[in-house]
Amino acid sequence: MPYISNTDKERKEMLATIGVSKFDDLLVNIPNKFLLQKDCCLEHAYSELEISRQISRLASKNISSAQANSFLGGGIYDHFIPAAIDHVLLKPEFHSAYTPYQAEVSQGTLQYIYEYQTMICDLTGMEISNAGMYDGASAAAEAILMATRKTKKLKAVLAGTINPLYLEVIKTYTVGVGIELVIVPTKNGLIDLDELKNAVDDETSCVLLQTPNFFGNIENAFAVEEITHSTKKALFIVAVDPISLAVINAPSEYKADIVVGEGQALGNAQNFGGPLFGFLAANLKLSRTMPGRIVGATLDADGKRSYALTLQAREQHIRRAKATSNICSNQALCNLAATVYMTLMGRAGLKEAATQSTTKAHYLAEKISKLEGFELAFTAPFFKEFTINTPKPAKDIINEMRSKNIFPGIDLKQFGHENMLLIAVTEKKRKCDLDELVKSLQEVYNG
Repeated sequence: MPYISNTDKERKEMLATIGVSKFDDLLVNIPNKFLLQKDCCLEHAYSELEISRQISRLASKNISSAQANSFLGGGIYDHFIPAAIDHVLLKPEFHSAYTPYQAEVSQGTLQYIYEYQTMICDLTGMEISNAGMYDGASAAAEAILMATRKTKKLKAVLAGTINPLYLEVIKTYTVGVGIELVIVPTKNGLIDLDELKNAVDDETSCVLLQTPNFFGNIENAFAVEEITHSTKKALFIVAVDPISLAVINAPSEYKADIVVGEGQALGNAQNFGGPLFGFLAANLKLSRTMPGRIVGATLDADGKRSYALTLQAREQHIRRAKATSNICSNQALCNLAATVYMTLMGRAGLKEAATQSTTKAHYLAEKISKLEGFELAFTAPFFKEFTINTPKPAKDIINEMRSKNIFPGIDLKQFGHENMLLIAVTEKKRKCDLDELVKSLQEVYNG
């Protein structure tokens, strides 16, 4: 139900039922210094009709990627989503399903999660996948915790080229367990390999690399793996764009131990930033340290194929001290969208989406680099996203483009990079869309 009203009479009845006379009685155990000392200045109460109109008015201010020529990326991308996906998602047995603890009534949900895990393993080349994570950032953080549990070491080395928002989440996850985070500086838009060699030692639990990285550049994962595994026990964690794996090396080829990433691009809309889902896959020897849950296939009493939650290493199932995670949801509906997407697209479809994305991105980058005042920020190879230096603050360019109904990219000033714009291109872009951005950038420069 989208709207639930509570009258004063109903509130009094609820308070009386739980044995208190007023709402403040529920807050007696909270120290006074933490309580709000002044009014929130809320507006008066609205009826359902009034609030519906108000919400619709506010929502109309949003402009989605479907309504604009958008080149926004930075971790969430505007890939094509086949119409069949929503039709499957809205089936009531999926749309309203709870986490499938009761295998006897959840075979359909368990089966598609099992298929999802299988597809993630096929995509990454890894041996085992869990049932999903909250998002790519939390998956990366959980992978670091995995490495710490496995190696019993408390030093994690992170490439300075990872998504800065991932780094913020990682800091939150690791601060309470005493993990030291060492950030390796960037060099020409890539991880500095010499600095990485200096940072990695026998006390290192893992090295985290993102490729393509936050700037869109493809890292030399083979070189990073060699440095990582030259030390005792250190694990190599790689964060990847799943679409890119259709055309570039699978993480298994450069001997990654754990693979994570943001799965939104697999059949999920941008939705103004969420919901998202993260994926996490690893070598089989790490299965007991994985967070979340894993669905396995077995035979029932009649010898028929059936599915059940196999490894459930969270505090709900085992002693809290032994739990690997407190993740409470596996973003199952988003995972289902990814499963349907990968099924519909197949290997050829994924490769086509990836090939078109990278071809169009390189076309656009070449055109922009020829504009007066603009240039590519880096010379490293890239997939579908690239960074340009701008002749004026990127924020100003973005604001001017808004009147043309164009979202030209992400201003990197918020991450410490002046006059830089991060541009993402997917297979949805037509040549006229790309040319429109090029023309508009030139107009912005000419004033």
